[in-house]
Amino acid sequence: MIFKIAAIGILVSVLNQVLSRSGREEQATMVTLAGLVVVLMMVVQEISALFTLVQDLFGL
Repeated sequence: MIFKIAAIGILVSVLNQVLSRSGREEQATMVTLAGLVVVLMMVVQEISALFTLVQDLFGL
């Protein structure tokens, strides 16, 4: 999971730099926001799985 997030971060930063240097700042911002949304969705899914595990563990 940590490696997936790191890979997405590296990919987004490279794309951001390439787009910024080519004069497409708006698209670079959109790429950054899309990367942030993808990572947040991954984290939310893992937190949801953790809460489900805790509920099953305690029989709630």
